[in-house]
Amino acid sequence: VLTTLLCILGCSDGTGPTTKMLDGESAPWFEDQSTQRGINFQYQSGHEQRYLLPEIMGGGVALADIDNDGDLDAYLVQGGKLVAEGGHGNKLFINRGDGYFEESSDSGDAMDTGYGMGVAAGDYDNDGDIDLYVTNYGPNVLLKNKGNGEFEDVSDVARVADEGWGTGAAFLDLDSDGDLDLFVVNYVNWSVSIEQDCFSTATGWSLADYCWPTAYNAPARDRLYRNNGDGTFTDVSDQAGLDVAFGNGLGVVGLDADNDGRTDVFVANDMGENQLWLNRGDLRFDDEALLLGCAVDEHGVPKSGMGVAAVDYDNDGDTDLLVVNLATQTDSFFRNNGTFFEDATVSVGLAAATKRYTRFGVALVDFNNDTRLDLYEANGAIGFSRETLNDRLYAEPDLLLRGLPDSRFKEVQLQGGTQTPLVYTSRGMAVGDVDNDGGLDLLIVNRDGPANLLMNQVSNQGNWIRFRVLDRHNRDAYAATVSADIGPMRVSRDVQAAGSYLASNDPRVHMGLGEETSVRNVSVRWTDGSREHFGDIDAGTTAVLRLGEGRAQ
Repeated sequence: VLTTLLCILGCSDGTGPTTKMLDGESAPWFEDQSTQRGINFQYQSGHEQRYLLPEIMGGGVALADIDNDGDLDAYLVQGGKLVAEGGHGNKLFINRGDGYFEESSDSGDAMDTGYGMGVAAGDYDNDGDIDLYVTNYGPNVLLKNKGNGEFEDVSDVARVADEGWGTGAAFLDLDSDGDLDLFVVNYVNWSVSIEQDCFSTATGWSLADYCWPTAYNAPARDRLYRNNGDGTFTDVSDQAGLDVAFGNGLGVVGLDADNDGRTDVFVANDMGENQLWLNRGDLRFDDEALLLGCAVDEHGVPKSGMGVAAVDYDNDGDTDLLVVNLATQTDSFFRNNGTFFEDATVSVGLAAATKRYTRFGVALVDFNNDTRLDLYEANGAIGFSRETLNDRLYAEPDLLLRGLPDSRFKEVQLQGGTQTPLVYTSRGMAVGDVDNDGGLDLLIVNRDGPANLLMNQVSNQGNWIRFRVLDRHNRDAYAATVSADIGPMRVSRDVQAAGSYLASNDPRVHMGLGEETSVRNVSVRWTDGSREHFGDIDAGTTAVLRLGEGRAQ
């Protein structure tokens, strides 16, 4: 009976019937153009008989300018089989310049065959090329971009081949010395030999299913690697203070939470308190999430954090946090009031709207360029439920909510923003403008299903501007902050690549302008605390803001 049931459940093509329209514009916001644009990828979980926990968690994706030609290329992390050596290998797709992609056939070690989870992108060696750090179940991999389309595995030489179960990772200059350090999040101290047999009764039957991470009582330690400036790193996790707090870590993002000019690190933990590592200088950190109000919800209860976004949502000069969680739990919207965080999930309209599904990838950006941030959440269950049994195992529709003038969110009419809802087991998601038309697009990795390249199709879009913010090494200045006047508003956005879930995003700063035709009084607060002014800039352009030049290019 169980075999017959599972066969029936696996017969969906990943799309479902058009759902009841809710509110907002009736036209689609996105169209999945993965096939016609050349993104041919399917994450392989390797699931056969036993329910091995890593199978339900991957995989990740990066949108980054790998070949330095001004557009976003795509790197997708592959799974495989946990009980066999070697997998299918990760894939690199090169953007032709118009948002159409060709798979790279000579990317060298970029086709890492470990059991892949996530990816971080950044120029760790200051040579002008984007390098990649891939987290795996098993040794992680640092891929050095050789500048000729090939990557070289330098993990052992660089001393960053963490043997644990890596998930999120972020390149950040945490000691302000001009090179990128590496923060790596680990999930559970797990191996096939300690896997347990767990069962779900949520369906009314007792079915074999994946265990919760707490079943192993083995949260893993995160790692901080200091960049030595010579192509190597030193593990400074203990000296930095990371040995005092543990969690089942998934999402990670850098931000200046306390506006002291130093980059802090937020980690979303699954079934445990989140962590906010405040940077005290000299690579020393204190976890102040509980004290500052972003470790647990307004009732003092920890949730199951997956993906995370950090942005100044309310334009008050402080970076706010959004953590997406497990089904039956609401999102956690932590509003930064300049001193503490407050759980504002209910007041911004994210309580009832988000708790139906398990959310992983998250993008809090302005999709329709009306100056207000919108929200996309990529969803997929981690255990059987009555809802997933009605369609495919673990598959759930995504969510799209538009930002309203009163600073609340409301779900758009077409679920997920596409003409027909896409119903997959979604995990990693990266956001960026892949065709450079001013509309932000999405690339989503689905467990045992085709990746979705969602091209922005919003009608009546507002004006926009994009900033490429470069430091003295001609490198994206991660954690620098761009501020500009848009009409009566002063808007600030950080230069970020890390965020979402297992992902690396377009590091260019995007601002929707509505009807405004320019931005005024553009400035950058660099990571050393200094501020530089760049004047007024017209809309519809990509302005390059380079440290020390004082004018846009």
